[in-house]
Amino acid sequence: MPLTSITLDDLTIQDEASFAHVAVYGQLKRALRRAQVRFQVPAKGSQLSWDRAAFLNLTFWSAEDGADVLCEESIPADVVAHVAWHHLASQQVARLAPGAPSAAALFFGESIASAFDLYLVGRLLPNAPDSDFIETQVSIMGDAAEEAGLARDDFAALLDRVVSDPERAFEELRSLLFDVSRALFACRGAPEAQLVFERFEAHRFAALLHHFQLSNWVLYARAYAVAAPEQEQAVLELDATLRAAPTALDWLIEHWVESPLS
Repeated sequence: MPLTSITLDDLTIQDEASFAHVAVYGQLKRALRRAQVRFQVPAKGSQLSWDRAAFLNLTFWSAEDGADVLCEESIPADVVAHVAWHHLASQQVARLAPGAPSAAALFFGESIASAFDLYLVGRLLPNAPDSDFIETQVSIMGDAAEEAGLARDDFAALLDRVVSDPERAFEELRSLLFDVSRALFACRGAPEAQLVFERFEAHRFAALLHHFQLSNWVLYARAYAVAAPEQEQAVLELDATLRAAPTALDWLIEHWVESPLS
């Protein structure tokens, strides 16, 4: 079953009406269209199961062609945003330090794209509670949090705080994911990795960590990341800039999303 490459304009975007009040979504969508970012879909007359597409994306999530694999010629709106953040992060890091991605570069882009999901929860939960995104993601996040030991009432309270300040939730989760993934990458075995999780267990979003497939991040980086000290330093400086910004998401929108490079 061959895969064929298409652009965003060739796809039907699902659940997009639910994102109408999220201005940055429209900006991210335009950035993807301008860059003509490609997607892989099954050829006409063939089918691709969800689990096969998930395997391909999780195993080759930073392949050279950068193309997400879709089951059909449609894509959820939240995935449009996720792909856009990956594209922008890769583009901006390459501008500062060209070359194959380092582990820090991979983790930096993925932490931004993944943390944006929580920002979207904060924006859509009060404004589009019946959206496909909320109905699926909140349930999945809740299951992950419960498995980590967070009671359902505590998870609901956590969501209330996310809704009250989605931008802060984005940056707190982004920095957590970046810190934890870098620390896990340096571990030599399970005992060290367990200590990493224990070090961060007081973080308010610690119960969501396993929702984000961190094992895949670390294994992919170990297999494909290159040693690139200059790029590593550039990424750490970008990370420090986001931590110091009054609102990290606003900084990204101004300097990345609205940048001529995008």
